[in-house]
Amino acid sequence: AVSGNGFAWSKRGIALRPTPGSLDGGGCARCNVVKKARFNEEGFWEEEENGWIMFYEGVSSEDGKHRILAAESDDLKTWNKLGLVMDVGEGDEAWDAQGVGSPHVLRLDDGVFRMYYTGEGQNGDTAIGVAKSVGDLLHWNREQAGMAFMAE
Repeated sequence: AVSGNGFAWSKRGIALRPTPGSLDGGGCARCNVVKKARFNEEGFWEEEENGWIMFYEGVSSEDGKHRILAAESDDLKTWNKLGLVMDVGEGDEAWDAQGVGSPHVLRLDDGVFRMYYTGEGQNGDTAIGVAKSVGDLLHWNREQAGMAFMAE
């Protein structure tokens, strides 16, 4: 969709469709698009002129699980699927063993990208996880985020 003011939007068609027999064969949903960039030696981000990457939630038609996949574009209209970037957690006891999705990627001043995502366990409980990528945006490592509660 496009907008001149950020409030009123006009639809422009479908950007990405499911591919039968793939990890998004059951559907594509909840995406986040970021500009490709690299962290230079001076400690600043340099954006690619025409490089964009979309992180999206793919639904497998084989096992019904949700996973995070990626696609890239030079013009924000035509997208080339890159495949899996975040799989479900390993083992039945993993907090995100049933599915991962709703990716939101941020470029931070420490030279890394962080992805916040939703995970679902075997019992249906959900939580928000965090993963880190240094550089390529295709390889992500889960991080254990700490929580702090403040009393008033």
